[in-house]
Amino acid sequence: MPNRLAAQQSPYLLQHANNPVDWYPWGDAAFEAARSAGKPIFLSIGYATCHWCHVMERESFENHGVAHVLNDHFIAIKVDREERPDVDRVYMTFVQATTGSGGWPMSVWLTPDLQPFFGGTYYPPRSQWGRPGFVDVLTEISRAWRDDRLNVVKSAAEIVTRLEQMAQGQNDRRTPDARALAKTYQQFAQTFDTRRGGFGDAPKFPRPSELLFLLREHQRTGDDVSRAMVVQTLRAMALGGMRDHIGGGFHRYSVDGDWRVPHFEKMLYDQAQLVLAYLEAAQASDDPFFAEIADDTLQYVQRDMTDEAGGFYSAEDADSIPPGSEGDSNAHKMEGAFYIWGQDEIRAALGDDSPVFEGRYGVLPNGNAPFDPQQEFVNKNLLHTAQSIADLARASGTTPVDIAEVLLRARKILFEVRNTRPRPQVDDKVLTAWNGLMIAACARAARVLMARDQTGFDGGAAARHLGSAARAAAFLRQTMWNANTGRLLRRYRAGDAAIEAYAEDFAYLIFGVLELFQATGQAEWLAWARTLQARQDELFWDGESGGWFSTTGADPSVLLRMKEDYDGAEPAPTSVSAMNCWTLAHVTGVASYHKRAASALASFGGRLEEQGRAVPFMAAALSLSLAGGEQIVIVGPRDAADTQALWRAVHKRYRPFAVMVLVDPAEQAALAVHMPWVAEMSMIDNQATAYVCRDFACDAPSIDPSVLQ
Repeated sequence: MPNRLAAQQSPYLLQHANNPVDWYPWGDAAFEAARSAGKPIFLSIGYATCHWCHVMERESFENHGVAHVLNDHFIAIKVDREERPDVDRVYMTFVQATTGSGGWPMSVWLTPDLQPFFGGTYYPPRSQWGRPGFVDVLTEISRAWRDDRLNVVKSAAEIVTRLEQMAQGQNDRRTPDARALAKTYQQFAQTFDTRRGGFGDAPKFPRPSELLFLLREHQRTGDDVSRAMVVQTLRAMALGGMRDHIGGGFHRYSVDGDWRVPHFEKMLYDQAQLVLAYLEAAQASDDPFFAEIADDTLQYVQRDMTDEAGGFYSAEDADSIPPGSEGDSNAHKMEGAFYIWGQDEIRAALGDDSPVFEGRYGVLPNGNAPFDPQQEFVNKNLLHTAQSIADLARASGTTPVDIAEVLLRARKILFEVRNTRPRPQVDDKVLTAWNGLMIAACARAARVLMARDQTGFDGGAAARHLGSAARAAAFLRQTMWNANTGRLLRRYRAGDAAIEAYAEDFAYLIFGVLELFQATGQAEWLAWARTLQARQDELFWDGESGGWFSTTGADPSVLLRMKEDYDGAEPAPTSVSAMNCWTLAHVTGVASYHKRAASALASFGGRLEEQGRAVPFMAAALSLSLAGGEQIVIVGPRDAADTQALWRAVHKRYRPFAVMVLVDPAEQAALAVHMPWVAEMSMIDNQATAYVCRDFACDAPSIDPSVLQ
């Protein structure tokens, strides 16, 4: 019989709806059950595409014996960390503070008052690999709760007090300057892998915010080494096994240091941020390769990760049933099964084209996985770029164009073959925050790719990406936003929108909407961004120390009101919001945005000066504040040829410190409500005209794209 999770919308909770564990979702019913029964709470936190979450479910939560122990001695609660990052953040802080590490699945034991007293991550069912067995842990905690409850409760209360002190001590207000950026740059330079790209050794995680920071420092200082680090890293990622060479998009991270063996899940936030990094690298290096990777990644998202209504799905799983196992009730899902290949499969599908494909992607008879700790890829090939097209052309006595045509044909054939396999599960919930990042990526791509039409991109690519951004933004505004109450929601799935938004939802959505405004010049998007920013400030701004809290503090079940100060796989809300406020200041000229951004920077001042590598997106905001912002305005009918010529010229160069606005005279009055400084800008001799300004003081206007460039 299904348990209580069957009534939830979260794909992660629904995965556990048929467990014999008597799961509760996070909420008052679970808390009251714990208090009434006098039982401790076992809290399990994970997400739908988490490989080790699947492993622990298969080993423990589907096991009737384990479930019996859990049900007898604990109240078991299951939480989707992507729906409830506020709950996850509190208990992850506890686990990291008490064990020195964290991750998912996260396993935490709480008093009925929700205070944690023991925690960890994955536990095998029996003691192995130096990890205690799950049943052994459950038994010992049950004994301690029965025989020494007063001390357990006292210890939990003391732990919460220390966690509260940690949360209060996050702010170290200083006014950072260029020395903080120089020190941050050195922290990256010292850990850069000069041979393979990336920072540090295995495993290698993509953290696009550090690449965006380094590109801005290249632009601000003229240092070419910072750009070279970014270019080498992005090229290695695109050519290695982390990229899906058949279907497009990027896997979560590389298990090894050579970017060869990925952890195969695909996250929306990775796709969005990597697209931004590749687009900026294309501009900074003038290399179309990076623009092509960005475009290919967006095509994957639009094909496989987009809801019919326009929103973007959250993730694709790493695990799936191996081909040929359909219908086998004993078949277990395997990581990467959808993506890996036997040489015989490739040869059967490609025929005479196979040797070129095998040479390009390193296909070997006995498989090519150099590092396979779980022995999951025996005799299988993980595609990575092993030889250049030029080398293959020389070896075969043909031309690079011939080789490229073979590879394109082979990719299409293998894409169709792969689509006959059992697909990984898609986590089809739509999260406001991650959609904001993808809106930003699509809108930026529309601008950058439009400017690169001479390298193979036409207006169709730009229009497709802009359409995706606009549809998603319209969907969120209609479905997740109530203009009358100022209420923004976090999650949508199967017609159900729910969960009050967090600071990250506001921050990332504003970021995306501001990018959409710059791509369209439509006043409605700037107006909405300003409304959202005002509401975010009202709900989350820390008036004492600066920056934005992650939560409103209104939910009593969330023990700590925390402020994120780490730009990890996703940047911290304060980092993104500081950048948003700088953008709003340079667009509108309203001084309060500038003051709020400066205050946010000061709230991270100590962090920037001592551990800038931990907050690269905030370091990018500091780089902007020191470089000073530009305003570049093109006045002319949106679709006119001369307007588009100037618009393309603007985007051929890398200008990360500029806001760019296309002002259609038909909409100029609506824009001037928010940007009064554009009211007097006009076309010269009835021709599209460009204005380049710093601090709202403009150079002489021009109608010539070459002069503008």
